[in-house]
Amino acid sequence: MVVELPTSELRANPEIRIWGRCSVRKDGRLVHADRAGHPSVSSFFNTDDTKEEYNASEPVNDRDRWTDQFVHLMGHTGNYTREEAIAAIDADRILPDMLVFDPSKPAQYPNGRVFTDDVINYRLSFLSAGDIPPTGLAPHTDLLNEFPYLGNPHPKTN
Repeated sequence: MVVELPTSELRANPEIRIWGRCSVRKDGRLVHADRAGHPSVSSFFNTDDTKEEYNASEPVNDRDRWTDQFVHLMGHTGNYTREEAIAAIDADRILPDMLVFDPSKPAQYPNGRVFTDDVINYRLSFLSAGDIPPTGLAPHTDLLNEFPYLGNPHPKTN
């Protein structure tokens, strides 16, 4: 889904918070199968045991339900103390898991997201407290100025 409007039509107060949900029909009812706010949060922070519950939940409950799990993981991946992990979560505004966009600031993750943002490198650096360096991969430069915005797939290379 794409919603397109000029940034000038938006105000910075209040900022915009975005999340999405994918549902599938199962036994005649909709079951929440996936949700997304910040890119890669669910993939990096959830376990096989918690993924289904996370995807079925809503952001309003995220802070109470998921803070301890996120802090625990960050202690292992980046040697964060509890206080450091919570400060990092708050600085990037990961919980609740809604992507924040302040139209008075440039769009670049974690303030919104543009196609050229390398969110995987960003998340790896976040989780490791900066110990995992960028991969050096560059984003595609063949973006289109209109929908669907993404250029043609690149040919396979060896």
